Amino acid sequence: MSSSPSLWLDQPHVLIERIMTNVEKVILGKRDVVEKVVIALLCGGHLLLEDVPGVGKTMLVRAVSRTVGCDFKRIQGTPDLLPSDVTGVSVYNSRTEAFEFRPGPIMASIVLADELNRMPPKTQASLLEAMEEGRVTVDGVTYELPKPFLLLATQNPVDFDGTYPLPEAQLDRFLMKVSIGYPDAKHEVQLLGRTGERPALEALRPVLLQEELVELQREASRVHVDDSLKQYIVALASATRSSSDTLLGASPRATVALYKAVQARAFLQGRTYAIPDDVKIMTEPVFAHRLQLTPEARLSGRSGETVVRAAVGTVPIPPSSYAASSASAG
Repeated sequence: MSSSPSLWLDQPHVLIERIMTNVEKVILGKRDVVEKVVIALLCGGHLLLEDVPGVGKTMLVRAVSRTVGCDFKRIQGTPDLLPSDVTGVSVYNSRTEAFEFRPGPIMASIVLADELNRMPPKTQASLLEAMEEGRVTVDGVTYELPKPFLLLATQNPVDFDGTYPLPEAQLDRFLMKVSIGYPDAKHEVQLLGRTGERPALEALRPVLLQEELVELQREASRVHVDDSLKQYIVALASATRSSSDTLLGASPRATVALYKAVQARAFLQGRTYAIPDDVKIMTEPVFAHRLQLTPEARLSGRSGETVVRAAVGTVPIPPSSYAASSASAG
């Protein structure tokens, strides 16, 4: 595939649609999920996919990695995985009489952490610096990760055997948590029809170069967000913090994540400005997994999603003055 700078700047929506169409050759009937993955790509944010086994979590991440022409590595979560298995290790070279760094799989642009919550806590913690700062430190030496760097992780529900709960600090570093869900009957029948054929995943070819992804991320970050929408985002975060169902509400990192997700969704929709619907739609996938609920709320069957929906339902939507100010900003 040849790159085209004019396509980056003049027709970004064409390139974005190309990404989604390519992924949908493998992931059938999940347009909303694919859109959220593309939003994470545009934000440069990490994505957590949580669902029961067998619904295509790993397949989705592999489809994204094949769609984007970036270096890809996979980390398989196991109970005996060590931090050095993720970040890399310094090995003594007897010929040069010096230690040499052998990079781990984290040193790639797109990293799949499969079954992340099967890794022991110490190994999970080795990902924190990479997720927040885009670098890793091994034996006192810091190594920068490539740009862009995206961690796409899958996990099974925490009540499954052999899983470790992810710590709050790690959950807060994921831009969004998304569930794929079961396919509808029509698409599941279509999936059965592919049995015996060459796997659709193997047939995928990149439709996006690394420099094109970087340019799309830059353009998405320029989407105008009116001050009234910024105040709306902060008000939603404050509502989760003051809820009687939470011990910890959405953090300041969460408000920044929501701001970026709002910009990316507006850009995906072909707009140069954000609207309240962008905020309302993105609040749940960005905020819900970060909330720590009270024991009483958990026993009552409430969830982070419940708290976020209540916040969206009670916080007033800002007036439509954002439209005029966004037009002038453009």
